[in-house]
Amino acid sequence: MEVAIVTVGDELLAGDTTNTNATWLAEALTARGVTVSRVTVVPDAVSEIAAVTNEYRAEYDAVIVTGGIGPTHDDRTMEAVAAAVGRELVDHTGAQAAVEAAGYAAEDVLAKTTRLPAGARALSNTVGVAPGAVIESIYVLPGVPAEMQAMFETVAAEFTGPNVHTATVPAAEPESALLDRITAIREQFDVSVGSYPGEVVTLKLTGTDAAAVDAAAAWLRARVETP
Repeated sequence: MEVAIVTVGDELLAGDTTNTNATWLAEALTARGVTVSRVTVVPDAVSEIAAVTNEYRAEYDAVIVTGGIGPTHDDRTMEAVAAAVGRELVDHTGAQAAVEAAGYAAEDVLAKTTRLPAGARALSNTVGVAPGAVIESIYVLPGVPAEMQAMFETVAAEFTGPNVHTATVPAAEPESALLDRITAIREQFDVSVGSYPGEVVTLKLTGTDAAAVDAAAAWLRARVETP
């Protein structure tokens, strides 16, 4: 399963807010065996959100859009997703009931948060106000991290892939000096290799066969200078 993540917010593009949602989602999806193929940040603009969402839903199995839902003036994501799938925003009785049950009865809040793309499945927000939605292969989640994480857990089972196994091997050598062994391990074992420089170089081995990952890690540890 291949998934694209679209994070929405002018504050992300301005650097005012760190994009922790993208990192959290990527980790959660990868742990479920899902391939994250794109992570994109777009502004609070209907045309931008709609264009990227429409492009990605044609390319990938699912698109997760996070941010820009709620009662404020710059929450435009539902409108944009509706445009991307060619549907109107309509009053959603399930969404209204959920918002009212959470104790929010103000007309402006209800009007802004309970209109979803026609035919959408509402996702309850157990932490905040605005409900999310699923329409076709698009999942719309809040931007507040705690709300996003709680809502994702309610649909996590819909994102599946093969079990993924990982192992890491630290190397006290320059990254460029490790190229021969990285090449060799890719040729000999059914694993992917990531190389992440820092105080030491961390080599991350990933695969769907636990035995192959363990064997590759043992092979590598015997052939690199460790800290």
